[in-house]
Amino acid sequence: MSDEQQRTNVTRRRLMMGLPLVGAGVCGVAFWKMLSGMQTGAFNPHDINAPVTGRPVPDFTLVDQPPGTGFAAADLRALKSPVLINFFASWCIPCIAEMQALLDLQKQVPIWGVAYKDKPENAAGLLKHAGNPYARIGSDREGRVAIDWGVSGVPESFLIAPGGMIVWHSAAGLDNEDVRTSLNAALAKVAR
Repeated sequence: MSDEQQRTNVTRRRLMMGLPLVGAGVCGVAFWKMLSGMQTGAFNPHDINAPVTGRPVPDFTLVDQPPGTGFAAADLRALKSPVLINFFASWCIPCIAEMQALLDLQKQVPIWGVAYKDKPENAAGLLKHAGNPYARIGSDREGRVAIDWGVSGVPESFLIAPGGMIVWHSAAGLDNEDVRTSLNAALAKVAR
């Protein structure tokens, strides 16, 4: 092997060894910028793009989730007053934490729940233990309905205006004061 070929092989080897270091450095800088943004309030991990906001509810049908009655898109489209749709699960700690806020909120607006990827007996146990804020409850065992809604995780909530239009969305728990303020503003607009 000639000297030039050896130098080329050494250069390639060094380049291949350096690529993971460069990749780790880029990831580190991106993570640092995200944390800096969270500290200054410029980045909110719960402030996700909600492409379903401003659109009609997607087509779906949910089976009953004891102790409630399931529902479908047609039920939401037939509404004459707003309703809040809340995706929850018994295995979700933030969902459990927001239950008291939901119990308080049900005095302002009817809440319909969707048990997301949960066993029916586990969801029923959560509601028996924490209280049931839901006027109706459907089961989305496979998570397919949540995909159509654009759900990225639980808890997530959607305010539905009369006629079935999605007018507000949050991917954060309703026990958060900022989220409640935003929801109340959306409720005031829909109630006019």
